[in-house]
Formats: sequence, structure tokens, C-alpha cells
Amino acid sequence: MSIENIQNEIIEEFSMFDDWEERYQYMIDLGKDLPLIDDQYKTESNIIKGCQSKVWVHAELKDDKIVFTADSDAIITKGIIAILIRVFSNQHPKAIIDADTSFIDKIGLKEHLSPTRANGLVSMIKQLKMYAIAYQTQLN
Repeated sequence: MSIENIQNEIIEEFSMFDDWEERYQYMIDLGKDLPLIDDQYKTESNIIKGCQSKVWVHAELKDDKIVFTADSDAIITKGIIAILIRVFSNQHPKAIIDADTSFIDKIGLKEHLSPTRANGLVSMIKQLKMYAIAYQTQLN
């Protein structure tokens, strides 16, 4: 499934909820289903800088697609990284690099996060795209 299709699915899912309390609960549930990072990758070098909570992300290239795993010590943050991984995991590096992330605004996520969490969200996207750039360079 393309990044855009996954983003549209997420927009649709979030539109089913009437208020942000329900959306936060949904994000927490998504975080529970997150493909968890192996403990060996819970290292300082895999922590996303710029997040108030600890967020670890690991990326591997498999069949020219990046597979992400992650974890966080905070439930909302875990939900946020789960959404991003759902969008970007199992995608070609070039597709991740070129991906538009305006779906985050469409689901209203950024405006309902504290400023520190919103900064963390930007840092997460930046880090996932940096992995994609690194792997795209390897593929060239």
C-alpha cells in the first residue's frame, strides 16, 4: 500500500471520533500494537533527539524497503511513533523522502499536542526521513 493510501486511511480513522479524548485513546491503542524494537537497539544512538520522552527507532533495509521498529517510555508518544511507522515502514526510501506529511495537520494532531510534543513529532519525522536518505544513498 502506498504512503498516501495509508495516510488517507489514518485520516478516515481519526474522522470517526467525535472528540480529542477518543482520538488520544485511539493513539494509545495504536501504540500498544507498535512493532516493538528489539532491546539490543534501545541504545543512545537510536534515541530521537528533540523528544521530551524517550523514543527509540531502528531501521533496517529489507528488499529495498525500510522496516522500522520503535518504542517509547510515554504512551502518547508511543502512539505518535506508531502512526508514523505505520505510514513509513515497508516503503522504499525514495517514497519516504518524497512523502508529504500534511496528513498530520488533517487529523489535527499537531494542534492538539503540547509544544514540546509537537517538536518531538517534527523530530520523529525528521529522523525517519534521515534513515530514508541514508538508505537511498546506499541504493544509488
